[in-house]
Amino acid sequence: MSPVPALAQQCGGDFGQFLEGVKQEAVSKGLSAQAADRTLAGARIDRKVLSSDRAQGVFKMTFLDFSKRVISGYRMKNGAANMKKYAGVFQREEAQYGVPAPVITAFWALETDFGAVQGDFNTVNALATLAHDCRRPHLFRPQLIAAIEMVQHGDLDPQRTTGAWAGEIGMVQMLPEDIIKFGKDGDGDGHVKLKESAADAIMTAGAFIQHLGWRRGEPWLQEVVVPQSLDWAATGLNKTRTGAQWASLGVQPRWGQISGNLPASLLLPQGRKGPAFLAYPNYNIYLEWNQSFIYTTTAAYFATRLAGAPVYSQGNPEPGLNDAQMKQLQTKLSNQGYDVGKIDGILGSGTRAAIQDVQQKLGMPADAWPTPALLNRL
Repeated sequence: MSPVPALAQQCGGDFGQFLEGVKQEAVSKGLSAQAADRTLAGARIDRKVLSSDRAQGVFKMTFLDFSKRVISGYRMKNGAANMKKYAGVFQREEAQYGVPAPVITAFWALETDFGAVQGDFNTVNALATLAHDCRRPHLFRPQLIAAIEMVQHGDLDPQRTTGAWAGEIGMVQMLPEDIIKFGKDGDGDGHVKLKESAADAIMTAGAFIQHLGWRRGEPWLQEVVVPQSLDWAATGLNKTRTGAQWASLGVQPRWGQISGNLPASLLLPQGRKGPAFLAYPNYNIYLEWNQSFIYTTTAAYFATRLAGAPVYSQGNPEPGLNDAQMKQLQTKLSNQGYDVGKIDGILGSGTRAAIQDVQQKLGMPADAWPTPALLNRL
């Protein structure tokens, strides 16, 4: 028999042999055999991780429902208190990386409730399980190697460090590779401990968000009032005009000034009768953090609230579709040749773009919001 190529051993098969391969790779990358042994000695497959991975539910809630659920009075109060408590750290972070305190604080709240809920999966087991599983080993094997490097630095305890089922660690939930690359010692103790140290978490989040392309001194999201005479087909994330052009069409800020010279997209998370936002270039950083439109718009809006913006005007959105109706709509769109991705009932970017196109063809307001009226017309 010919020897099996090295890449075929990257996942699956005997777990002990798989771990031996991970150790050899770590050592070939300059990490110590002792650190690899310490990290991998007690590693085991965690079935709960596999079931979480298989059952990932992405957001099927509307923007209004989701944002009301996660932006509680408790989080607003705690957010303000933490920005005050760590004002010195936030000042250092913003001077260095340019990311305003409310942006990091909103992520901190949504990811872990300011560190209170960080996940109770053993991090090494979670990463070893997902690296051994053959669905996405290319994503998780490098994270397991990075975890060995964190053990070598004294920043991860293989037995005790816990986090999310997919291996994210700490108050702002970051993966080991990103912690190695962007981890900052915010409290000066010589370690990057994102689970225990708020200062480390704030500085590291700032460095990471800057790396994603954050533009210093620029806004990210702004609630606006839109005239009902607007051309709705010009709205959506993939279409931009300058702030000044939007203003000339009658779009007005509900808070602050429109940034006239910046490109901006007009977002209508629940159609033309719901809340409306201008999304500036910095909004794209949120999509790098998490690809769900509902999560990112909520996180960006939450940050504006922490920065002093008023509660959004809910408007009176037309009723949307339930799960079964959404799948029915996606099937109809798919049959018409639109690429809506999986028929999963989720209003993702492909489905939104298809809805907007069909609305235009049918002579309906093209605001990309799926309604029973649209489903009936199809």
